[in-house]
Amino acid sequence: MPDSNAMTDGSTAFLLVDVQTVFARVLPQYEELVRRCQFALESAALLKLPVYITEQVPEKLGATQPELTAAAPEAKLFTKTAFSAIRAEGLLEEFQGRNVRHLLVGGLETPVCVYQTVMDALREGFQVTMLTDCIGCRREEDGKAIVDYLGRQNSCHPLPSESVFYRLLGDAKAPDFRAYTGLVKKFG
Repeated sequence: MPDSNAMTDGSTAFLLVDVQTVFARVLPQYEELVRRCQFALESAALLKLPVYITEQVPEKLGATQPELTAAAPEAKLFTKTAFSAIRAEGLLEEFQGRNVRHLLVGGLETPVCVYQTVMDALREGFQVTMLTDCIGCRREEDGKAIVDYLGRQNSCHPLPSESVFYRLLGDAKAPDFRAYTGLVKKFG
């Protein structure tokens, strides 16, 4: 389980990797993935977590799914050519400037960009929680292998987004609890 302090001390950020419309053609259950990512983005916004979105070569692959950028209007967008989001120009410096120590990671594709992002984040000393309902790939067995492998890493925790955001709330008396449960109901 992630370090309790790193989850709740204001040093947690959400990083959404490459959920670009072009992938709708090749990923099974793409619409469900987008819905879960939208839930996570709205939850992060409610809890005032900083949100970062990356796009892989957007001039060729297109932009992030529009409802996702609409769900996170305050998100900072970083474009990249490297598969790892950590290597996007300026992103690591942004994390350091905001004292981010724990990343919640969602996005595409699990065995490529998500995997390399998590591995680089771990090497950089971040704790990482991979939001298992907010990641996807073309071949389900590849995704399962990566989640299993990363789950064995010391500071990577594969967990569903709802569990993570309830952990961040911590108590039914939290000021945002009622609004959060509304999001849970809205997104099922």
